Amino acid sequence: MKILLSTVIITYNEEKNIKRCLESVKDISDEIIIVDSFSTDDTEKICNKYNLTFIKQNFLGYKEQKNYALDKAQYNYVLSIDADEALSPQLLENIKKVKNNWQFDAYSFNRLTNFCGKWIKHSGWYPDTKIRLFKKEKCKWGGVNPHDKIILKKESTLKHLSEDLLHYSFYTIQQHIAQINKFSEIKAQELQKRGKKSNLLKIFFRPAFKFFKSYYLKLGFLDGFYGLVISINSAYAYYLTYVKLKSKELYDN
Repeated sequence: MKILLSTVIITYNEEKNIKRCLESVKDISDEIIIVDSFSTDDTEKICNKYNLTFIKQNFLGYKEQKNYALDKAQYNYVLSIDADEALSPQLLENIKKVKNNWQFDAYSFNRLTNFCGKWIKHSGWYPDTKIRLFKKEKCKWGGVNPHDKIILKKESTLKHLSEDLLHYSFYTIQQHIAQINKFSEIKAQELQKRGKKSNLLKIFFRPAFKFFKSYYLKLGFLDGFYGLVISINSAYAYYLTYVKLKSKELYDN
């Protein structure tokens, strides 16, 4: 049986990344679906140079937007990839083999992140295993926004593929800090909806342990200067999330 593969991608102002992403998937995709949140840069212009379907949709939330895109896929076999990601040549070859002999419900692979021009091999950022190749009928996007993840149905089969998914995360430290501020607000809102509470332990000790874990236990020091930056910023993300959650609790009272 010939496998037909849908590749689905959500975008918003991804002109720096989308060409690299599309070039990496075009040879294995029988259709490409882009769901764009009304980009104001050249994302659409770049996408229109490829044979794909470009859909505009107001942003629904990270997992909600990805599930919306998933629903637009014509085929049951899906590769879901972010615009700032790309298949390494080695991973591309592995996926070609899977496509010719699909045996499992879903496939995972490691994600290798490029931070400010450096590939990060430690700091809790690698191997960062992700499920991105799957049967549509067996999966949906879940998790807590903004940290979405694929949720497999019970008794689904999963296989891990070797070789890396390449993630081009941040070009500057300032971009990372801006995202931390944005994502911590989203996470605090989600935690509040779920009835979670903040306290001094979470505000002070969880960030401190996060730094210790990232820099020492996860060997962030081997990533040099950027390993230190990532470890500090990871701790700061925890701090901001629980400070914002506490602020919302006080405001509501």
